[in-house]
Amino acid sequence: QVQLVESGGGLVQAGASLRLSCVASGRTFSTYGMGWFRQAPGKEREFVAAISRSVGNTYYGDSVKGRFTISRDNAKSTVYLQMNSLKPEDTAVYYCAASFGKVAGRVGEYDYWGQGTQVTVSS
Repeated sequence: QVQLVESGGGLVQAGASLRLSCVASGRTFSTYGMGWFRQAPGKEREFVAAISRSVGNTYYGDSVKGRFTISRDNAKSTVYLQMNSLKPEDTAVYYCAASFGKVAGRVGEYDYWGQGTQVTVSS
């Protein structure tokens, strides 16, 4: 079992930055890859970013490339999502997820999910 707890969401203006954190517990953090997804009202859950468990390879959704950065600190069992140049269309609930397989952009690839943290970007 893996427990994931997100934090760092909030209400910001367009152009601002936020950093989300996700703390994991329950199993050795370095043994699984991590991803961030988001879901806006009435829309499907969307892939945002992922980072592999070993080498730390990173992957991004097209809508956030160049603005968001995913990173991990295995000593703190934490994955981060640095979000810069936020836009109103980034408004969503952001979820972190853990994968014991190869990280990918598909929801079904992930084994555990956090409860989510709300990010609201005003224009």
